[in-house]
Amino acid sequence: MATVDTREPVIVPVLVDYHLNGGYDWMAEVNARGWDTPGMWGHEGWDLGQWPYIIVATRTLETEAGPLYAVATYTEGDVETRWYRQQERCWEAISTEAFGCWKRSEAHGPHGLPEHAADLPDDLRRPFTGLLH
Repeated sequence: MATVDTREPVIVPVLVDYHLNGGYDWMAEVNARGWDTPGMWGHEGWDLGQWPYIIVATRTLETEAGPLYAVATYTEGDVETRWYRQQERCWEAISTEAFGCWKRSEAHGPHGLPEHAADLPDDLRRPFTGLLH
């Protein structure tokens, strides 16, 4: 496997397709293996995914060369895992996933979205911290 942003070969955990049970079971399994499944994204905590059908999982690994950041997307059993060297690039990928769900009205998201995820304002391109300013 290689990182998406730097094309650096890395040996990392990859989540595979999961058609045995539903999304909540997948969440429990990946959480037990060190992954986080945040349900909210952006400054105001908009939905990230559409549980239990679309779930986004994240993970950070510390390596000798520095941290590696991952995003895995579960879509009704199909799973795609991507690793990044740069946190900002990983956050872009997560923002794109969130935008897709918001745009399709599958999840509770902000109104007045731009046409493309690349045009999202900064407050919709970062993790929800639980703190509203």
